[in-house]
Amino acid sequence: MPVAVHESAHTVKRAAVAAALVSLALLGTATLTSCTRADAAESRGSIPVRTPSDPIEGQEVAVLTDAPNVPPPITRTHATKVIVNLDIIEKTVQIADSVEYNVWTFGGSVPGKFIRVREGDLVEIHLKNAAGNTMPHNIDLHAVTGPGGGAKVSMVLPGSESIFRFTAMNPGLFIYHCATSPVPMHMANGMYGMILVQPKDGLPKVDREYYVMQSEYYTTGKFGEHGLQTLDMEKGIEERPTYVVFNGAVGAIAGAKALQAKVGERVRLFVGDAGPNLTSSFHVIGEIFDNVYGEGGTVATQHNVQTTLIPAGGSTIVEFGVEQPGDLMIVDHSIFRAFNQGALGMIHVTGPDNARIYAGVKGLGVKGE
Repeated sequence: MPVAVHESAHTVKRAAVAAALVSLALLGTATLTSCTRADAAESRGSIPVRTPSDPIEGQEVAVLTDAPNVPPPITRTHATKVIVNLDIIEKTVQIADSVEYNVWTFGGSVPGKFIRVREGDLVEIHLKNAAGNTMPHNIDLHAVTGPGGGAKVSMVLPGSESIFRFTAMNPGLFIYHCATSPVPMHMANGMYGMILVQPKDGLPKVDREYYVMQSEYYTTGKFGEHGLQTLDMEKGIEERPTYVVFNGAVGAIAGAKALQAKVGERVRLFVGDAGPNLTSSFHVIGEIFDNVYGEGGTVATQHNVQTTLIPAGGSTIVEFGVEQPGDLMIVDHSIFRAFNQGALGMIHVTGPDNARIYAGVKGLGVKGE
């Protein structure tokens, strides 16, 4: 339930800490379902039970980037210890023209930092909650094998730091988010990002990689209402977002901030859907996805795709060549979201025109008509 407007900051903090401790207790009581010996023997033939096996050589500090940028591909051929420094920052940002919102962030931006590691790496997460923050926080990385995805051991109060390690055993593109109770509030306020566990053999070479994440804001004011907005929990429960956006704000990857490409280049988009509620019908107007890595896996599961579904809390990787100059619009093809709620982006492509690929012949949009 939303905190009453006139409650003191001290009371809010105390209630939040209590809720966080309750959520941790619930995580600690989870049990595993047992199976028969016959079932276990059969499963071993087709489903791997993974264990860290690669020797860890040295260590490095992870390169972290803000959307839409992606850290460079990892070229080393061995596993290492990777230290990931994430600072939790609560701040006020602009989410639309003259519209502000108090966001909670991993690294100072929405979405949070993009993390890139290699399959087999030992990843050490250093989570720091700034002293001026008002809430406790933690992190649940979908790339983690372990209770709560790390949430159970990463709870951190304002002014403190938590540290935990995990081995990145499964390659793929994974969401991470805060899992402090009430979880929907923390996610709706901006606490999410993505981590790529790059396969040992890497991904096919491309010319450009970008980080795009769809998410929703549930504000007390209507779409476009100026001023500082706050979270409307009832809208969230009813799944009625005020804004549906890419990379944290209306226009974050449009106009002067559009993604860039050149004719003849190959583009890869790492696309996430933080939700917290909606499934994305992800589409780039004027392009066809040559490869789609369904649900963020590491195998291209489909080719020549127009629109791909991304579940809340999920991801996908799409790849395509760019053959024609112009502006390619990025949308959620649940189309009212694009044109009435903000889910609209752009890839600006420069280079030579090829009339055999695309050309206007007659009509209002044709030069000379």
